[in-house]
Amino acid sequence: MSVLSSEAVVLRTWPVHEADLIVSFFTRDYGRVRGVAKSALKSRKRFGGSLEPMTVARAWFAERPRQELVRLDQLEILRSPLSSPVDPVRLTVLSFFAELLDEALPDHDPHETVFRLLLAVLDLTTVEQPWMPLTYFQLWMTRLMGLLPDLVHCTACGEALQAGETSFNTLGDGLFCPIHRNGDASELSADSWQLAQRMLRAPASAFAAEPWPRRRAQDLRRFTLQALERHLERKLRSAEALARLGC
Repeated sequence: MSVLSSEAVVLRTWPVHEADLIVSFFTRDYGRVRGVAKSALKSRKRFGGSLEPMTVARAWFAERPRQELVRLDQLEILRSPLSSPVDPVRLTVLSFFAELLDEALPDHDPHETVFRLLLAVLDLTTVEQPWMPLTYFQLWMTRLMGLLPDLVHCTACGEALQAGETSFNTLGDGLFCPIHRNGDASELSADSWQLAQRMLRAPASAFAAEPWPRRRAQDLRRFTLQALERHLERKLRSAEALARLGC
């Protein structure tokens, strides 16, 4: 049995047996891992508040031969989502991060770029500013999963797209010029189209000082979400919760 350690972010937990929890956590060095935290529901001393989703921690866990689940021995909190003010929107955005990563990432496959992306948006997801990091995360996850289409040329004809004349639809991926948009197409605003190109060239922190009302880039979030859900072949519950909150 080998004991491993890595910086990690807790994604989800599920109760199992009387007092144990199954924990899904995303590690910097080993990718997404699932393990059993023994007696986690009985003893707060061993894990404390470290099992809250989106907690950044140092994890120690043991791989067991021929077993899918590792044994999670300890989590040492580095950053807790509860150390900053919370409200329903911020909690739901954090839930979206967790759900998407838990559904999209394969087991035991390191993704250093995704891990760094997650840490960057976690630092910026506040009660006052939840929408910018959510937009940045969705856009970059779509790109890193290989799902982001060409943003500057029409999918149908290859002609260069123009700000304010770009649309997308629910039937397929890609952006379309006015000639090739179909009847159920949704407009991608000039601000969102230009913003997406800027976000792909700059770190999330570069956008932290910009005003970001809820409706800004709402169409860009819908565009990237449909690509992500089409790939996953399921609706994300946290995305539906965000929609109810006005996302």
